This record gives sequence, C-alpha cells and structure tokens, in this order.
Amino acid sequence: MGERVAVITGGARGIGRAIALSLAESGWPVTICYRTSAREAGETVEAIRGKGGRGQAVACDVSDPKAAEGLIRQVEKEWGRVDALVNCAGPYHRVELLEETVEGWHAMFDNNLHPVFYLSRAVAPGMIARKWGRIVSFSMATADQLVGQPQLTAHYIAKAGVLVLTRSLARVLAPHGITVNAVSPGFIDSGSAPKEELAAMVKRIPAGYIGGTQDAVGVVRFLLSEEARYVTGANIHLSGAWGI
Repeated sequence: MGERVAVITGGARGIGRAIALSLAESGWPVTICYRTSAREAGETVEAIRGKGGRGQAVACDVSDPKAAEGLIRQVEKEWGRVDALVNCAGPYHRVELLEETVEGWHAMFDNNLHPVFYLSRAVAPGMIARKWGRIVSFSMATADQLVGQPQLTAHYIAKAGVLVLTRSLARVLAPHGITVNAVSPGFIDSGSAPKEELAAMVKRIPAGYIGGTQDAVGVVRFLLSEEARYVTGANIHLSGAWGI
C-alpha cells in the first residue's frame, strides 16, 4: 500500500497540531482543517514542510455537512485517498445551564458531535473500497459516566454522543477492516487552558501531573497502527486516572 493520508480537524493548534506534526514526520501526507485559526494553521503547515513533510491547511466549517463532505472530496482529489480521520475539533464554553442560549446550545452539538458523523460518512466509502481505515475522535474524561455538568451541559452531552457514535460506527465498519475509536482526555497542557488553572488541578489527578500533547500523540499513533487492528469501539482514557 502507498502512503497513508490523514485528515485532522482542529489541527492548527494543541493536540491536533501535535498529531499532525508527528504523522508528517513519519511520512504521512496530512491535511489539517481549521475554522478561525488561519495564522496557527499556516505555522503548522510551515513546520511540517520545514521538516520535509507534506502538509496543507484547508479552511472549513465542518459543522456544515456540505462543507465537511467537500473537505474530504478535495483531499481525495488532490492526494488520492483518506486513510485516517482524526476528529480533534471540539470547542466549548462555560455557562450555567439555565443561562445557556438556544444558539449556544446548538453550537455545542453542531461543532462537537455532528461533524464526526458528517466526516465519517464521507470517508467511509473510500476506506471500505481499500479495506483499511482508521477513525479516531476525541471525547472527554467522565463522558462515559453521564454525570451532571451544569456549566458544560451541551458540550458534555455532545461528547457522550461521540462515544455512542464511535461504538456504532465501529460495529458497522469492522467487517471492512476499519477501526473506530475514541480518546477521552482529562487535563492536558495543550495551550488552551491557563497555566494556573492546570496547576490547581494537579492535586486532583492521581498520577500527580498534567498530561502533555505528546501523551495524546502516543495514543493516536497506536490506534492508527497495524498493532491496533483488533482494537475498535474503544474509549481510551487519557487522564492520569482523573475522572474514572
């Protein structure tokens, strides 16, 4: 088989960027998509190319089903295939449940859950034809516990939905050599949270430290590998035992 091609949503910064750089260093052509982080996306692509890798950044609002499908078709046209889809995009906001707006409520589902379906549906035919594929989506630690989350309710429900969708896709796609898995981070120093907030959380993490983006990279690289060919429908906690 030729080169593996990856599409990474939310690949301009944080965990998505780290995954993109790692895969590119291993020879994967990588397409990152972004919605608002144009500068960071450009810097990520420059970093990929600076190390001799192949990368491109595409502006795409994956909450739009037509745009999401268009992204996949564009990559397939330019690079011939999509072997791995990594769903890293997952914006959130904190707001008390009864103060949440209808627009804010819908935005959490439109940006965290629905794109996983849109994009998975778009990459599936090509993966089925080649009898190989990997889909990895990011949920969140505690999403499998269905606990009350008064300040993150819609985001949390969407991330719980990602777990259900992951298992359903795994069942449907397993006969075709395609695995579908979820990664559920706890506190990861990805550049999005204030350092002081992360430091305050250390005492609540049994492992005793905050995770880094390379911890996420290691898990994703395993799930994309041949060694993980029999791992599908899994939810891997990436939290140092926090939230379990």
